Amino acid sequence: MSSARAAQTATLLSCGKVLVTGGYASSTRLCSCELYDPTSNRWSTAGNMSSARYRHTATLLSCGKVLVTSGDDSSNSLSSCELYDPTSNRWSTAGNMSSARSFHRTTLLSCGKVLVTGGSYEYPKSLSSCELYQ
Repeated sequence: MSSARAAQTATLLSCGKVLVTGGYASSTRLCSCELYDPTSNRWSTAGNMSSARYRHTATLLSCGKVLVTSGDDSSNSLSSCELYDPTSNRWSTAGNMSSARSFHRTTLLSCGKVLVTGGSYEYPKSLSSCELYQ
């Protein structure tokens, strides 16, 4: 990777590449993203998310796009979501969840929706709420 990072996500794309999103390096929160191509053993840029975030999730959708949900920026939990399109190598906003959260989990359901469960806000306050992303 070109950037050292922790608390990032790594998602295997349909094309076989791996999308690495966000995280932090020292005290810097990252909005940068990278693609790893295991065939060539090379890294390339995947553009920047609109928000720096760590402790977020990234879920591969059935359409091939990647949904990034919530996480933390440098001072707050986020409710924002973003979509990565590997075909165009571009990011777009995907709305907001009703609750800001980090440390949560996401699951792609067989119907194509994404179940967002638990997490925390204002760490260490835990959430029992769940949301569906359509």
